[in-house]
Amino acid sequence: MTALHTLDAGPTDAACRFILAHGAGAGMDQPFLDAMATLLAERAIATTRFEFAYMAARRITPKRTVPPKAETLVPEYERAIAFVRGRMPPGQRLVIGGKSMGGRVASLLADAAYRQGLVTGLVCLGYPFHPPKKPTVLRTAHLTHLMCPTLIAQGERDPFGSRAEVEAMTVSSAISVHWMPDGDHDLSPRQASGFTGQGNLEAAADLIADFVGSGPPKV
Repeated sequence: MTALHTLDAGPTDAACRFILAHGAGAGMDQPFLDAMATLLAERAIATTRFEFAYMAARRITPKRTVPPKAETLVPEYERAIAFVRGRMPPGQRLVIGGKSMGGRVASLLADAAYRQGLVTGLVCLGYPFHPPKKPTVLRTAHLTHLMCPTLIAQGERDPFGSRAEVEAMTVSSAISVHWMPDGDHDLSPRQASGFTGQGNLEAAADLIADFVGSGPPKV
């Protein structure tokens, strides 16, 4: 298997490792993911970031290509799981997910990976329930029957799925949605709200720590 270019953070012997995939428009070293990896490392969670091929290609040529459809990226994420698992210490649990599109791609393969015992959970940071300003173009069909334990940290005013919109949807009971106060798609609140971006990121990291710590050890 071709080695992936990855970014690892956190203790290598952590009880849980989180594959944290990037969103559609920025790579694995974007500030949001840097900050989240740091916060999770402080909570004794290891993270591995990787880039989908289209994003890696942007580092070679300035030509900005349109991101592929999420469904076509599933095989790349599956290869990332296999690559990461090949380097994990015995007994370490694996959770998959990511920001926006990265989390969506992970959600498309989560049930199969969960049934095979490859992963113990799914974490999505700002799930793209629909494209901005297109609330009827839903990306949720598979979320109605998802069996993999899932955490979604979502900004209350996320243009890809606000609190009012998402709470009117029907999703699987395996999914737990937590709301970041006044957060946008990056979980960032407006200055006048009284909340802070750092505070929302820390709250999301705390939720992830609770979520991955609640599952049984992998045997």
